[in-house]
Amino acid sequence: MKETLSVLIRMGSLHRLLPFWLFGIWLISQNLSWWIPFALVYGYVAQLFVEYAMHRFLYHRVPPTAQGTFNDLYRAHIGHHEYPTDPEFFTGDDHWYAVRFGFVSVAIHTLVLWPFLGLQFALSLSYIALFVGSVSAFTFYEYCHTISHLNVPKGRLGQYITRKHLAHHFQDHNATFQVSFGFDWIDRLFGTAHHKDTARARFDRKTMLSMGMDPEDLRLVTARKAFGITERPGAKRARVDQT
Repeated sequence: MKETLSVLIRMGSLHRLLPFWLFGIWLISQNLSWWIPFALVYGYVAQLFVEYAMHRFLYHRVPPTAQGTFNDLYRAHIGHHEYPTDPEFFTGDDHWYAVRFGFVSVAIHTLVLWPFLGLQFALSLSYIALFVGSVSAFTFYEYCHTISHLNVPKGRLGQYITRKHLAHHFQDHNATFQVSFGFDWIDRLFGTAHHKDTARARFDRKTMLSMGMDPEDLRLVTARKAFGITERPGAKRARVDQT
């Protein structure tokens, strides 16, 4: 637990989200009402689907041909697959992305709800749903993701989370996109649950860590050089603090 928390508290995205989450808690204290639990549940569940969609359709999209765009994807996710134990690659390097995404989401929800609830109520409801409910879900995701990659003593819960997520890394990177504990049903709903036979048929030891790419692909080699990586994929790298 201590090792996991030490990684989480260094995550730049969580640092930047914390003040907005705290402001949302203050808003709740000023607007205690029956609708708050519904807003929180909505925000939490919505984030689970965002987590799934981003992981499947953004991070695992067809690798770009333009090297600059490829480097962005490498830093956001491919590097994490090639060096899955390196905390530097647990998250991308744009730590303000989550805050920007949150405000855009709040604006869209407010515009949709404004005609029905009025501006102030629509804004408060949207902010609490997304900056408290969704951010809480995002934080739990980061916890589940982090504990699955750290070589630390784990209880039954941690072992289950680890087995499920590492199957995505080391058996079938085209399945098991949902990481948060207890929400395997999202993968089942969209047909991307882990199946041993399917994973066995897809498995390629040479390309597994590089998400199906030849590890000597020039784009990968160039991206590794751009980020100062000299180790082969799968090798343990020195930890770099996230800020």
